[in-house]
Amino acid sequence: MLNERLGVAIEPSLLELAFTHRSFAYESGSKETNERLEFLGDSVLGLIVTEELYKKYPDFDESRLSPLRSGVVNMRALADIARELELGKHIRLGKGEEVTGGRDKNSLLADALEALIGAIYLQFGFQTCTDIVRRLIAPTLDSAVARGAGLDGKTALQELVASLGIGVPEYVVTEEGPDHDKNFTAHAMVAGNTAGIGTGKSKREAEQVAARIAYEALKIERPEQ
Repeated sequence: MLNERLGVAIEPSLLELAFTHRSFAYESGSKETNERLEFLGDSVLGLIVTEELYKKYPDFDESRLSPLRSGVVNMRALADIARELELGKHIRLGKGEEVTGGRDKNSLLADALEALIGAIYLQFGFQTCTDIVRRLIAPTLDSAVARGAGLDGKTALQELVASLGIGVPEYVVTEEGPDHDKNFTAHAMVAGNTAGIGTGKSKREAEQVAARIAYEALKIERPEQ
C-alpha cells in the first residue's frame, strides 16, 4: 500500500483529492481537483530540495545549485519517482485521459506526486513532509550529481559542440497548459538535429535538461572528447 511505502497514514479524503485529475472532475461534475494541492506541493518540494542542496553542497554557488535542482525536480524526474510509488494506478482520470494512456504520462504523474506532497504537508506539517521527500528524492539526487547535473548544462554543451567543430547549439521550446501551470518542452538542436529533449516547469529548466541530455549523448558517441 502507498501509505506503507510513505510511512504515514494519509486521510482517505485527502488522498483521494490528491489523485483527482481535472478530467475526472469535469466528467463527474465535481469542482474539486488536485490542482490546488499540486500548487502547494510544488512550492513545498522546491523549498525542501533547495534547502537539501544548500546544506549538502556548501561549496556550490547559485550557478551550480540551480541546474542541479532542475535535475531533481523536473517533470521527467518527478514522473520517475511517481512510477516507483506506482501512483499511476491511483490517479482518478476521465475516460479521455484513460484511453490515451494518461496513467503513464510524465506530466500527470509529476502533478500527482506534487499533489501528494501537498497533502502530506497539510496533514503532517513541514518536518514530516521534509523527511519523506528527502527519502524519495535521494536516488534521483545522487543520480543527478553522478551525471554532472550540478554543472551548467547549456555551457557544457556549448563547449563540447565547439570542440567538435559542429556549430552552436540552438533551442526550440514549446509550451502547453494554463498560465498558472505551464509545462515546457525544449529540443537541443546540434547541427540541425535534435540531440536532446528536456521538459520542465520553466523555459530555462527545460533547456537545461535538454542540454544535459544532449551533452551526455554526444559524449557517449565521441568518448575521446
